Amino acid sequence: MTYETDEEKVETIKKWWKENGLSVIAGTLIGLGGIFGWRLWIDHRDSVAGKASATFEKMLVNAAMSQPEAVAKQAERLKTDYAATPYASLGAMVAAKTLYQEGNATAAISALQDAIANAPDPALARIAALRLARIQIAEGQLDAATATITAHDDSPDFAGEFAAIRGDLAIAHGDMATARSAYEQAIEKGTGLSQLIRLKLDNLPAGKIERAAKS
Repeated sequence: MTYETDEEKVETIKKWWKENGLSVIAGTLIGLGGIFGWRLWIDHRDSVAGKASATFEKMLVNAAMSQPEAVAKQAERLKTDYAATPYASLGAMVAAKTLYQEGNATAAISALQDAIANAPDPALARIAALRLARIQIAEGQLDAATATITAHDDSPDFAGEFAAIRGDLAIAHGDMATARSAYEQAIEKGTGLSQLIRLKLDNLPAGKIERAAKS
């Protein structure tokens, strides 16, 4: 559209503003409000993450100093106040290790189950599942360990680690052939414990040994 005079341009702008000005102002305010709200949310998130991190660091110190009561207290705080952060699951895993070292396998298993159930990231859940399966195997809960492995061995990134656990499970069942195959798969697929797995392979006895699982 072309205008013959400046007056026509002015009149056209006035008309457009009269029809659309309120929407423009409202949109601007809403946009600014959204930006402000987003900034507040980011600040809140960073504050929460910082506090959760500080609590977790204290927990690690408590664990290193063999202070199970303090560890339990920090784990509960992470679970209650910072459940939406990864630190809640990490705290549950630290608590489980401390509990198991103190001889409380039942509580350790419960802590790891909580870590799995509340993990905000699937990778954290798989790490907790690996630890849970190890304890279940050590405690002779072989059916439970099988269920744990089956439920969480669903990522190629963790295939090597779960293959190693399957090898341990096979040994607990006395099935050395299956254990050997699983350990070989663990090395092939990549495990952070490759040297330990090779050592286990070298020391595997031949044949099959019958072992009774705990109920």
